[in-house]
Amino acid sequence: MSLDLDKLTQAEREELDQLLQSYVWFPHPENRPQVEAYFCPAFETLYGGAAGGGKSDLLLGLARTQHNRSLLLRRTFPDLERSLISRSMEFYGDPKHNYNGGKHVWQIDGRRIEFGHMEHVGTPQIPGDESSYASAPYDFIGFDQLEQFPQYAYEFLTSRARSTIVGQRVRIGASANPVGEGIVWIMNRWRAWLIDKIAGPGKLLWYKRDEEGNDVLTDASDPDALSRTFIPAGLKDNPYLGDDYRRTLANLPEPLKSALLNGDWGASITDDAYQVLPRSWVHAAMQRWVKRSSKPTVVGADIARGGDDKTVFAPRDGDYYFPLLKHPGIETPDSDAVLAFMVTDGLEKKGVRYNVDVIGVGASVYDMGRKYEYEMYPINFGAGSDATDKSGTLRFINLRAEVYWTFREALDPKSGREIALPPDDELEADLCSARWAPQSNGIKIEAKEEIKKRIGRSPDCADAVVLANYGGTTLDWSDFKGLGKVDETATTWR
Repeated sequence: MSLDLDKLTQAEREELDQLLQSYVWFPHPENRPQVEAYFCPAFETLYGGAAGGGKSDLLLGLARTQHNRSLLLRRTFPDLERSLISRSMEFYGDPKHNYNGGKHVWQIDGRRIEFGHMEHVGTPQIPGDESSYASAPYDFIGFDQLEQFPQYAYEFLTSRARSTIVGQRVRIGASANPVGEGIVWIMNRWRAWLIDKIAGPGKLLWYKRDEEGNDVLTDASDPDALSRTFIPAGLKDNPYLGDDYRRTLANLPEPLKSALLNGDWGASITDDAYQVLPRSWVHAAMQRWVKRSSKPTVVGADIARGGDDKTVFAPRDGDYYFPLLKHPGIETPDSDAVLAFMVTDGLEKKGVRYNVDVIGVGASVYDMGRKYEYEMYPINFGAGSDATDKSGTLRFINLRAEVYWTFREALDPKSGREIALPPDDELEADLCSARWAPQSNGIKIEAKEEIKKRIGRSPDCADAVVLANYGGTTLDWSDFKGLGKVDETATTWR
């Protein structure tokens, strides 16, 4: 359901105008998307797209007029201070009497409006900044610039939205622009509006979580259903911003111009010219994935020791990849912990080959795994490579480049392979993050640390998947370079 202003009678228009005038803050009547979002009955509303749609004002206005206890969020405190907090000073009243600068909280007319940030987001196993908001009941949680937040942060707080006041409405509001690392998961969550386009602006759809934790479409009669919608808005809808700002946006380079001026969600996820794995190939592999009950024969293992990185296992059977098994690095401080997870994850010894990145802690996992009779195959990304691509013309500066390029060739629609990857937003982003460059001594793939600096996390999921692929359907000792002479009879490394 959405508010259709064109169908209002004159009496209804007058009633609406009186209602708006009675509020301390109200959306500008000429900003039709803002009015619609203000009255929207959805539990989750994604608002915006293009720049200049009055997104921050909507969140502040909802908190001030519609809700008892609100939490308004930006990813970092500096962004929070110069946007939501500074803007609240302009129309929330005298901060001397109503605002606690130390706690960043307004207390107005019995309403509590709290500002927060989540620079360090955790995981289900290791809490981060998001955990500090877990205990308080918030009947309105507003995310400003949602594209800057990881999916886990949003879903964690969405599950905490609640109220102890009978009759108080509870909802989530989020503003977003179609730029930044987070747009992949945002587009997938609101794909009915942004990708598949089966739902128009403001149309409500109902979703619930199935037993496997996936969002599935249902209807309003489902007792587990929560409503969701998307309302686009941009500069053209905002009567306060004039032509000067439009010219500023119009002079941005592409794809920022299309994303911020026109609200084009697909514009900023176009592939980089030197992206190793084209996004369309990754999408095709994920679209052909269907859950099946076979057992893995190969597991790619990217091992982390402590820190923010993850230990990731990527099981596969032929061209079929099972859902990734991920563990925070802090929970895998040594090889014993990694082997313990292999057991609890149900990864078997017999008939399964483990392609292990042996740089760093991976070397001890390889040794320990062999001790316990796992079929461990070491892959040293830093080792040299004497292989070429399928054309026989391109060489690689190291084994990392060869392993990534081998997966690129397997994923290529012209390869004849039918790679099936599990739908996983983090995996998609990781796979599409690596860049390549031609050098005099061969193809170079961007180093893991370089990718980590650029996207803000380690591409562990991608590394695990390309490791699982390496060697194709068969693997012999010649596939492993730079690790010393091989005694094939004794199957040991020297």
